[in-house]
Amino acid sequence: MRALVAVAALAGMVAFAVVLAGLTLEASPASVPLTHNNLTPGRSIENYLDQPGFLETVKQLGGNIALGVPFGILLPLLSLKARGFLRVALATAATMLLVELVQGALITGRAFDIDDVLLNTAGALLGYVLVGRRLGRAVHPRTRPRRWRRRRLGNSSA
Repeated sequence: MRALVAVAALAGMVAFAVVLAGLTLEASPASVPLTHNNLTPGRSIENYLDQPGFLETVKQLGGNIALGVPFGILLPLLSLKARGFLRVALATAATMLLVELVQGALITGRAFDIDDVLLNTAGALLGYVLVGRRLGRAVHPRTRPRRWRRRRLGNSSA
């Protein structure tokens, strides 16, 4: 059963990578005059919130959050070592940082935006807290609680 879940999670991650590449690494020559790199956390988010068009704001902010959710669900299924709030955050941030660097350096009409990394990571953590943590524990259960092991080891030496 675990092997089947791991294969399904791997297939999901590959499918997600294809969608991610399609959404983020497609050139947009018409956007060249509009693109600007953003290295200041919060700047793009603030600009989106200041826009008069509510739907565009939801599309930009919600879309970036939604883009990270699969990481939070699939990473804990792939490996026991990929489970945990901090590990999911670091793995997602590193992956999305790489995507943003490629976008900013190599893709016409695309720019690096640190806020995209932050929003994607927030989405991954949301996915992890809502679904990924439980699924990860179901697929990769601990053999015994950590606290019990520490107490037992501590008591055995006394």
